[in-house]
Amino acid sequence: MFYVAEDHEEGRPFAMPKRPPLAPRMRIAFSEDGKLSESPQFEYRPQQQRMAELVSEALDESHALVCEAATGVGKSLAYLVPAVTFALEQKRKAIICTHTINLQEQLISKDIPLVQKIVGSFHAEILKGRGNYLCPTRLQRAMSESGDLFSSSEASELGMIADWAATTEDGTLSDLDFTPSARVWSLVCSEPHACTPRRCPPGSRCWYQDTRRRMEKADVIVLNHTLFFTLLASADETTTEDANFLFPRDFVIIDEAHTIENVAAKAFGLHISESNLKFDLGRLHNPKTRKGFFQLVGDKEGIREVLSTIDLVNSFFRSVEAACKFNALGREFRVREPELVENTLALPLERLAKRADKVGDAAHKEHTKLELHDLAKRLRAVGAGLKMFLDQEQEDHVHWVERTGPEKNIISLHTAPVDVSPRLRQIFFASRKACVFTSATLGIGHDEELRYFRNRVGADEARAACIESPFDFKRQMTLYLLQKMPQPSDPGYLDRLLHWICHFLDLSKGRAFVLFTSYSQMTSLSDKLEAHCSKQGWRLLVQGRGMPRHQMLAEFKNDTHSVLCGTDSFWTGVDVPGESLSNVIITRLPFAVPDHPITASRIEHLEAQGMNAFSEYSVPEAILKLRQGVGRLIRNASDTGICAILDNRILTKPYGRAFLASLPECPTEVLRD
Repeated sequence: MFYVAEDHEEGRPFAMPKRPPLAPRMRIAFSEDGKLSESPQFEYRPQQQRMAELVSEALDESHALVCEAATGVGKSLAYLVPAVTFALEQKRKAIICTHTINLQEQLISKDIPLVQKIVGSFHAEILKGRGNYLCPTRLQRAMSESGDLFSSSEASELGMIADWAATTEDGTLSDLDFTPSARVWSLVCSEPHACTPRRCPPGSRCWYQDTRRRMEKADVIVLNHTLFFTLLASADETTTEDANFLFPRDFVIIDEAHTIENVAAKAFGLHISESNLKFDLGRLHNPKTRKGFFQLVGDKEGIREVLSTIDLVNSFFRSVEAACKFNALGREFRVREPELVENTLALPLERLAKRADKVGDAAHKEHTKLELHDLAKRLRAVGAGLKMFLDQEQEDHVHWVERTGPEKNIISLHTAPVDVSPRLRQIFFASRKACVFTSATLGIGHDEELRYFRNRVGADEARAACIESPFDFKRQMTLYLLQKMPQPSDPGYLDRLLHWICHFLDLSKGRAFVLFTSYSQMTSLSDKLEAHCSKQGWRLLVQGRGMPRHQMLAEFKNDTHSVLCGTDSFWTGVDVPGESLSNVIITRLPFAVPDHPITASRIEHLEAQGMNAFSEYSVPEAILKLRQGVGRLIRNASDTGICAILDNRILTKPYGRAFLASLPECPTEVLRD
């Protein structure tokens, strides 16, 4: 039998042997004696087999699938094997989209090599954002003009980057063994204005352009969510008129899909930072070091313009700060009306942009012209963004001001769509496109149709499936709950919290994550926890003490009895199998702070539709977060451990039943002390 396909070179139909459906072939491949069983790393799991079939059907029938695959299912292989097979047979490109660069690298280094042993040879590429790649052309130019662009310490950094560039095969920041200053890296990383296929041809050792060239020929591309949306909105990067998502005839697998609503909201929004604007001005002229492009070309008028504009930037953001009544934490203020302050930066930024263009046009060196024109473009983009923010041109967006930094003195302006579902529906679900959304946590208790998640992302019509974990939680995990616990506002709350944390740490002999919803509570308890852990001979690692997250995790994994205290970023995306993590302590049910502008606007949006925002949004979001936190404990079939939830609302409040229903079925003890 044959089916008709199109000859892409001649535009004529031609006959090909009919390809048998993918799903039954994947059922066989993932069976106990199928193709995958030839690998010593393979363990037959009917749940994984079922997911592979569902993914295959979505690809074959060109429809959307939303699939929760609980921890232990082996979802990476369950989507990779059918996706790669489909891409090779159909000559289509598989876009695998994950939440972080770390997860990208795990797919490339661990999962895809295993798939290659099973499926056969194929071409996979990891793509990171442009700013992660060193551009040797820009590096060479920066080195030749370092005297006018860099201070002595920055020039030293530049030399270290040059030494690394001579040996690196990767060419990205993650391969660099030190963290360069933002200013130095900004002048040597890949940028659209200076790093182009013409300026960085084959053989130039430009890692970004080499990756782009390989990407065009790749069967599989692995990237993160943020970059996916960036490329989707950037016509000059990868998109073409007949693109499906990013390329003609591509399809998308969205892993860690529980994060997609917030990532999309950020991607579709506006972000203007006082520090970033000053950073760009400093590239033209830095008052402290007296370095920059205006210094390089000897333009005194431009230098005066920069100094004048810096003063106006300071005045503008101080006026913004004075106009805001920040929330209890002193970090956010929601702007509800246009014209928060007068737009005193519109003319200065345009005047400076014109100066940069004029000086760039007169520059003798092409790359100096390009850099100055790019900075002019950036300044105009900031000017347009400021107008959009102050005039509140996007009525369906929430607008807010943030105050960050150690002393809360750095101001930034933000917008985000209140509801991203219409945009996501148009991108992924409005037409028949093959796409798969998957995560270990998409449902809220007995939500087998995953309606909550589907509604939030516009996937109302998508097919849905819940695949349970193969782990034996009744044997592997014990859950502890408290009948009595003071409220955080009560005077004795922190003492009682400390008592119970120490109690459960003693039960597991350390080897624990202590997950907080409040950074201030964590820091308030850390010294007393340090004393208890020190007495027991356990190392205490506390987020915010200067150690990067990845290093904290590495230290925790290597020290079997250590204890790690963390907030938001440690609730998700952390994988510590084995005895190093035998206890997860949840200090408080993870309800989102209701006064954050995005959360508040979403609540108002639901209430305006006559819905109960607490039960329809706040509780489901907290359940998903709790499931993520508890899910850190059991990561493989041999793991065992305990989980303690130190918030008695899970027992005393009516909504507590929904939280309990969402957790794995396991032995549960209620402590009544």
